[in-house]
Amino acid sequence: MSPTPPRIPFVPADIAEPAEVVAAIRARRGGELLTLDRMLLHSPALAAGWNTFLGAVRESLVVDRRLRELAMCTVAVLNGAEYEYTQHAPLYIAAGASAAQARALRDPDAARADTALFDERERAAIALVIEMTRHVAVADETFAAVRRHLGERETVELIAVTAAYNMVSRFLVATGIHPE
Repeated sequence: MSPTPPRIPFVPADIAEPAEVVAAIRARRGGELLTLDRMLLHSPALAAGWNTFLGAVRESLVVDRRLRELAMCTVAVLNGAEYEYTQHAPLYIAAGASAAQARALRDPDAARADTALFDERERAAIALVIEMTRHVAVADETFAAVRRHLGERETVELIAVTAAYNMVSRFLVATGIHPE
């Protein structure tokens, strides 16, 4: 059975205009456009801003890459954005997580309590991501636990990663982008 098509057709994979925007996205992606990019390019201004912002979130923060990918995968699962999970689970593993940890994030509530697979810092991060994604507000205890492990800058960055990937997942789900 073929996947459900997106709600809006993708722009062509060989799109060349606007040249500056397409070139910047291709440069960040290693030459290829993802289907997400091909949806965003319906609005060149949106695609350009998205590329700059998400490029910074992905590549310019000091918070540990593994923790960033943990947050991205958890957000994806909570919001039903399978495309996002399939993009980021391999990156999470490449950042040092185990395949078992990636699988465990398929059930964020269980992962939040799993002391065998996740250390205290990771469980605090999972709790933050769950609370932000489901309720927006974060309990004082959860916030304090994350801040204790990460300090101020990395706490701010983890919160921003979680917020950014909630945006990504909501865009993916609303437009109907699924794994290929």
